[in-house]
Amino acid sequence: MPSSIPNLPLILAFAAILLTAAVVHCGSPASLLTLERAFPVNQRVELEVLRARDQARHGRLLRGVVGGVVDFTVYGTSDPYLVGLYFTKVKLGSPPREFNVQIDTGSDILWVTCDSCNDCPRTSGLGIELSFFDASSSSTAALVSCSHPICTSLVQTTAAECSPQSNQCSYSFHYGDGSGTTGYYVSDLLYFDTVLGDSLIANSSASIVFGCSTYQSGDLTKVDKAIDGIFGFGQQDLSVVSQLSSLGMTPKVFSHCLKGEGDGGGKLVLGEILEPNIIYSPLVPSQSHYNLNLQSISVNGQLLSIDPAVFATSNNQGTIVDSGTTLTYLVETAYDPFVSAITATVSSSTTPVLSKGNQCYLVSTSIDEIFPPVSLNFAGSASMVLKPGEYLMHLGFSVSCSTCIFYFNFLEFMEVDMILFSLVTSEMCCTISFAICNLGITGW
Repeated sequence: MPSSIPNLPLILAFAAILLTAAVVHCGSPASLLTLERAFPVNQRVELEVLRARDQARHGRLLRGVVGGVVDFTVYGTSDPYLVGLYFTKVKLGSPPREFNVQIDTGSDILWVTCDSCNDCPRTSGLGIELSFFDASSSSTAALVSCSHPICTSLVQTTAAECSPQSNQCSYSFHYGDGSGTTGYYVSDLLYFDTVLGDSLIANSSASIVFGCSTYQSGDLTKVDKAIDGIFGFGQQDLSVVSQLSSLGMTPKVFSHCLKGEGDGGGKLVLGEILEPNIIYSPLVPSQSHYNLNLQSISVNGQLLSIDPAVFATSNNQGTIVDSGTTLTYLVETAYDPFVSAITATVSSSTTPVLSKGNQCYLVSTSIDEIFPPVSLNFAGSASMVLKPGEYLMHLGFSVSCSTCIFYFNFLEFMEVDMILFSLVTSEMCCTISFAICNLGITGW
């Protein structure tokens, strides 16, 4: 699914693939979403399909909550070989209707498909029933006019446009994978559960502004991955996180923990959590996306010989936290030393092979027994240690050799000087804070 990250040379992008979580801090109650498996377990997807998609397009939490938690339910899948995507359910309007929306930290707005969208998918290969928003059937819905304060501010940031004839605030977004959506802004009730300590208070609600999509293009039109909309978790004022925070209902903090095995799933929390084992790394300030400072990569405890300039953040490179990216990409100057170090460590226990230009390994035993740990080292002495199963993916089984074939979900990015990094750590949670401007990582 799409992300709004532009096609710029960037250093790193986090995608919630296996088990990940991202939390954005501010200072109020919190909100939680539930992830479901987005693609059937038995659906296999070619690596090149995943690569092409990503190259095109550059959620135990509740036990430690501070104050209240706005609780949404989150479901999902994590295996990138199965096209791991995560989505959540939101309820909008009066009476409330439920919509399945993909979680995307690379964009800002929440939008759902309008019933007036003629060419939008009517069925989905994800095993979910698609819903369509009809403002006329909601007693609390109101169209956002051009004079609305939110529309006025959005026009200045090109996130909205106005038609004097209709006096209607509209939008047109194009995502990095080539897909796009056009529609208009609506104000209506968003429903959620608020958790305070051990108590569950259901049917809380707040009036928010979101998009109603009347036209979609690219991957958004494909039936096999059709969904009701996109739930943007970016930093801008129109994101649901920012809107609820401005109403004093949640802080500007969100977290998502995504399981990478079994049925997948996880939790997405809007609000502050307490976790003593979280290690924080500062976010790069004044960026349109969530950027981190990656400083080095270690394999089996040994720092790789990579020029630190490769990881530096500038106008055209950086480290982006993006739940829409599926695989991990390294620029050549980082990819080559990484692959060489792994291969040198396992050469006596595996058979390295190339498949469609990708480094693969024939393995006849457990990968945990022979492949080394990999450490991604960030500013603030925060390190993310990856086990073999978190940077390798199972490609298939060779009957003739009685071996399993594994390949990296770290791939070389050929088109630009970019490292796109998917947050591949299973059983891992992450926390992002707007106000404190940091990202925390811990096991789940």
